[in-house]
Amino acid sequence: MTESNTTAGSGIGSVDVAGNKRDSGTLKSVESLDENNEMARGLNNRHVQFIAIGGTIGTGLFLGSGKSIALTGPSIVFVYIGVGIIMFLLMRAIGELMYRDPSQHTFINFITRYLGRGWGKFAGWSYWIVLVLIGMSEITAVSTYFITFFDTFGFDLSHWKWLIELCFLAALVTINLIAVKAFGEAEFWFSMIKITLICAMIATAVVMVVIGYHYDAVQITGQDGISPAGHAGIDNITNNFQIAPNGWLSFLMSFQMVFFAYEMIEFVGVTVSETQNPRKVLPKAVNEIIVRVLIFYVGALLAIMVIVPWTTFKPNKDGSFASPFIMVFQFAGLKWAAAMVFFVVITAASSALNSLLYSAGRHLYQLASESESPAFQKIGQVSRRQVPARAILVSAALILLSPIVNAIPGVSGAFVLFASASSAVIVFIYVLTMIAHRKYRRSADFIADGFVMPAWKVLNTVAIVFFVFVYCTLFLADDTRMSAIAGLVWLVVFGGYCLLHDRFQNRDLKAALQHRD
Repeated sequence: MTESNTTAGSGIGSVDVAGNKRDSGTLKSVESLDENNEMARGLNNRHVQFIAIGGTIGTGLFLGSGKSIALTGPSIVFVYIGVGIIMFLLMRAIGELMYRDPSQHTFINFITRYLGRGWGKFAGWSYWIVLVLIGMSEITAVSTYFITFFDTFGFDLSHWKWLIELCFLAALVTINLIAVKAFGEAEFWFSMIKITLICAMIATAVVMVVIGYHYDAVQITGQDGISPAGHAGIDNITNNFQIAPNGWLSFLMSFQMVFFAYEMIEFVGVTVSETQNPRKVLPKAVNEIIVRVLIFYVGALLAIMVIVPWTTFKPNKDGSFASPFIMVFQFAGLKWAAAMVFFVVITAASSALNSLLYSAGRHLYQLASESESPAFQKIGQVSRRQVPARAILVSAALILLSPIVNAIPGVSGAFVLFASASSAVIVFIYVLTMIAHRKYRRSADFIADGFVMPAWKVLNTVAIVFFVFVYCTLFLADDTRMSAIAGLVWLVVFGGYCLLHDRFQNRDLKAALQHRD
């Protein structure tokens, strides 16, 4: 369907659960929907594709994949594929909603539209807070990786940690303030660097297997003791293969680890209102992104395990794991492997922080635009460059509090508690998004010739059940149980407040209308 023949005719008027009137049953043109869209459509398909890849492939793949391999062995590949399929269902649901109305600045708006202002307020504020908390963690990580990178050359920059954080954040904020196209270009090149390293590692593994490469015992950077000699071959995967080598509990725990590796893939749903030809780009982006991410994740894991036997992945005394990427390149004889990998890790962390700033700015802009407070509404204004500058700056200022928060014991404890809740809160928001999608499919708004999710009744339910399963697994381990409990408390307390506040507002509005009549 072309853009020109999707212009709405006379639809059946409807009122959503938030009380907003809107046309339904017809697909309005992007031009007509954009009447109130103050943002510039400066992103193209290339930008959107790499924004999603950049948001999903983070530092976890380069530094943390050793832990996931140690947890379940080669079967971790099947976990990545399975979870990837579920995340694709989430993206199809978001894609269908955004295709219906590509003028929306965030997929959270559909929670408000189909589940009510109470749930919309809970999801909107919770998601923005989570983005800021993750941003605080990322800015700390960026400076840590930067210091580690220069430490490989003998330079100690640990005393300049706060200045490094300030400089990185200032640079990324500037990129976000220039124009949305500048943000898209930055994400494209950040992602290209990550993809280049992944492809180089996969190519190295293929060559080593083909030539039957044997490597000597070596001291791996970041690993206790000497790594034993070995060889490259498929038998490193197949020998002693088991689905759950460390027990079924560890296998179940791997699902939550992989799930959070895919976290933020939904950023595509934030870019639509600033994307050129959204109804052409969105379906293509959603359908292609998950395939590319799966190739990079699964390809990288297989490449690692054909070089390094999965049985050799053991934690250090402090519980950390050496980077599998560093292991592969050092076994291949690359002496400066650690420096190269940490350079890419800095890029990955910068990319994640860049995307978080972008998304946090758009979500705060949306919250301010919907606010009844004149003072708060001022944050919901765009600059002359058509970006939500004030919302970006406020979000960045809060992220910059990270060093201060970490330095104050009492505040630091509260931060850890809130940050631990973020994992569970993300699961709740995904569930609410899928429920909103179900409501949409049953509403008069549904467009049969849109970007529809096939077999939605079954697949939507499967996704919701999986998200609930992931949340339940958080209770199984000591290091994630607090996240599950803190998230539940947040849902009950803040969610309850939002629902009650909305209920009282509706009651007062109804009483005022009756009094006027």
